[in-house]
Amino acid sequence: MPHAKRTFGGVLGGFLGLVGLSAIAGILVTATVTPAIAISGYAASSGISLFDSLPGNLEVDRPMEPTTIYAPTGEGDDYYELASFYDQNREPIEYDEVSHYVYDALLSTEDPRYYEHGGVDLIGTARALLNNALTETTQGGSSISQQYVKGVQVQTCERTAEDMETLAECANEAVTASGTEGYQRKLQEMRYAITIEQEYSKEQILIGYLNLVNFGGVTYGIEAAAQQYYSKSAKDLNLNESATLAGIVNYPATLRLDQPENAENGEENGYARTKDRRDSVLWRMLKEGTITQEQYDSTVEQPVEPNLSNRQRGCAAAQGTAYFCQYVKNTILNDSRYDEAFGSEAGSPERADMLTRGGLEVYTTLDNNLQYTAQETMAASTPASVDYMKFGATSVQIEPKSGNVLSMAQNTRFDESRDTDPGDSAQIYAVDEKYGAAPGFSVGSTYKLFTLVAWLEQGRSVNEHVDGNVRPYSGTCEGRTLNAEGSVINNFRNQGGKIGTPRDFTAQSLNTGFLAMAAQLDDVCSIHEVAGRMGVHLGTGEEIVPFETWDPGMFDVLGSMNISPLTLASAYATVANKGVHCEPTVLTRVVDANGQELELPETECEQAIDEGVAATAAHALAGVMSATGSSANPNDGVPVVGKTGTHENYQTWMVETSTNVTTAAWVGNYDSMRDERDPDNPDDDTFYEVDLYSSFTPNGRQMSELRYDIARANQAAANARYGGDEFPTPDPNLTKVVKVDVPNVAGMSVDEATDVLEGEGFSVTVGDTVSGDQKEGRVEKTNPEGSAPRGSIITLLISDGEGGTKVPDVTGLSTTQAYKRLFDEGLRASIGDCTVSASAPANGRVVRTDPSAGTQVKDRTEVTIYSEARVCRGNNN
Repeated sequence: MPHAKRTFGGVLGGFLGLVGLSAIAGILVTATVTPAIAISGYAASSGISLFDSLPGNLEVDRPMEPTTIYAPTGEGDDYYELASFYDQNREPIEYDEVSHYVYDALLSTEDPRYYEHGGVDLIGTARALLNNALTETTQGGSSISQQYVKGVQVQTCERTAEDMETLAECANEAVTASGTEGYQRKLQEMRYAITIEQEYSKEQILIGYLNLVNFGGVTYGIEAAAQQYYSKSAKDLNLNESATLAGIVNYPATLRLDQPENAENGEENGYARTKDRRDSVLWRMLKEGTITQEQYDSTVEQPVEPNLSNRQRGCAAAQGTAYFCQYVKNTILNDSRYDEAFGSEAGSPERADMLTRGGLEVYTTLDNNLQYTAQETMAASTPASVDYMKFGATSVQIEPKSGNVLSMAQNTRFDESRDTDPGDSAQIYAVDEKYGAAPGFSVGSTYKLFTLVAWLEQGRSVNEHVDGNVRPYSGTCEGRTLNAEGSVINNFRNQGGKIGTPRDFTAQSLNTGFLAMAAQLDDVCSIHEVAGRMGVHLGTGEEIVPFETWDPGMFDVLGSMNISPLTLASAYATVANKGVHCEPTVLTRVVDANGQELELPETECEQAIDEGVAATAAHALAGVMSATGSSANPNDGVPVVGKTGTHENYQTWMVETSTNVTTAAWVGNYDSMRDERDPDNPDDDTFYEVDLYSSFTPNGRQMSELRYDIARANQAAANARYGGDEFPTPDPNLTKVVKVDVPNVAGMSVDEATDVLEGEGFSVTVGDTVSGDQKEGRVEKTNPEGSAPRGSIITLLISDGEGGTKVPDVTGLSTTQAYKRLFDEGLRASIGDCTVSASAPANGRVVRTDPSAGTQVKDRTEVTIYSEARVCRGNNN
């Protein structure tokens, strides 16, 4: 590049500096390269001392290399590239992986005496120094070894510079060749080049240079250039292509071939500038004798015709797997579990540099077969966007026994640009905020799993009877009262509650049933503690317990908090894995740029809940798949359990699992400002949450049903590929029908009796008025008496205050004996039907009475006797 016009004094000063430095350099380089030459005299010895005082060891690190993410093909141990991340697109290769034409072209043009000097070409250096001192142009005059030194220094600048200004300053110091500082730099460069030649072979230096040098834009190294510009490997480059690439290295910004629309050097003018440079390279090759006249003549007539194959940066290259890829990338950047393995803290600039410069090979847990089904199902089932809402949908699958994430699909098109269409997004709906920018979603009734587990952990049975009728419920959380006084929550579609069992409540997803269960626990917040043990945290990444970022209320046991689909899937996988929770993971192996496998932390798996509790919870969840979750059941013979979830009709969920694969599907409003838009005002463009039960997709499918379609197809694919076993038998102590004593409330008022019975966990109804000894209006007795299933209904029978008698049990007596016994009790008797029976005793026997034995009746009540005899008389038969 031309410099400003020099004055005579400047030229003279530069020339004198040139003479002094070049004399020292010439003598010392000669001494270093050809030590057999005798050098004597004070100037020579002084120059050697000066030269030897310069640093000689240049730290030659591996150049920046892309990090590549791989996924299994599903066929054996083969992997395919999902995406790469780089500041410099480079693929280092070995010396024998480059066409000999490339070496011939490069050396003929840049350093024809490469194999004759020891790192510095004295003739070329002297010529360049003289030119720089006397003209307005700058020549490098550097050997390949010196250019390699320069490239290493620039690469160091690029690695260490904190900003572009620092980088420019550092790089300029490394490459400047003019003025006194330029001569000093040249001298240091020569010293480094000589040392490198002593440490490395010519071939190592040559391929090191070709792996390092820029070929335009972010394309670095001969292999990346060959792939970028000609869609082939460097070993397959022909003479025309080799000469073209060799010519680009001097002026990469001007001669690059990946800008076909460039008016000065593009497709329309045949890449004129690049062709001129290529022809110059061919001429030098001819002069140096590395090609024949015939080769020159035929090649110089050929056009410059690139066959571009742009290597796309980032996860957009992964297409249908882009969101899984982005999660892997963000895991590398932000997951503190890998701090030790990667040698830097999560979220640090060093971690980001490692991703784009470290040359890692990252192998992932993706199951390509399940991913294909997941994305195809998503595309077929859901629109990318909906005009009147912020519509989102995602699915994720996880392996319970390992925590491996197997698939991740989303309805939107992956796009990291800011100017996006409504159907484009870089947010990952399936994961936590720090991994995908989405903060999770209200999980609704899927959270009821944790109430169920807490219930079982306190030794309660899934077959107990609980009063789940609609009413206010209250409980305590760490000593603090939680209540819903004055606020009553209803069940789905405003259905009433009922008395039932936790197993029934789970299958039917009865809100009031689970509130009733929560109210009977020792501590309502034990539910959230259970969730935490099973791997649940908020979508923001904050832990659920302790309650530092949110204040739980009674209704929160029904799932109002925002949780990511992946987190929820891992919790349900804990049930499928016999109570063992495995932290989700996407990395199976990472190899560094030197081919060394990094030591990744083992997947964290621990027993979160008791195995019997897990088996019993699965037993209850199985009922969902033939009730509220039946539409998501693959019905393919593989046992599955699961749970539905809806939050105020704006978020819908389906989570289901076999023993081998867990699937979570979410469909809902991904971002909204509820009640801030008037739907009748067309000028108000504020989005609001949309009821999925009254909204339909373009093909007429109710949006609330989409979760079933997605989950069913994905789980079916998983069942076909991984199978599944029968879930373990539930703990008999947690499934038994528990009977407890019914308190004796005879003589109490209805209110008093109700309080006592409800205090013992029973439900109470008021029955008929009966003849009794208790005062009128008081409880005469209960039905049943003695004992009853915990939580069952107890009926109060109310006394009429008139006294009375219990009908005695006269079955088995003769008719005469029965008649007398009833008369003795103050009752009247009449003879009813007689049935002929050969097995009856000679005097016959009573088989029943009406009213029946034990019935409380008034005095002198008529009791009809029914009997059997060998021979019946009168009207009896």
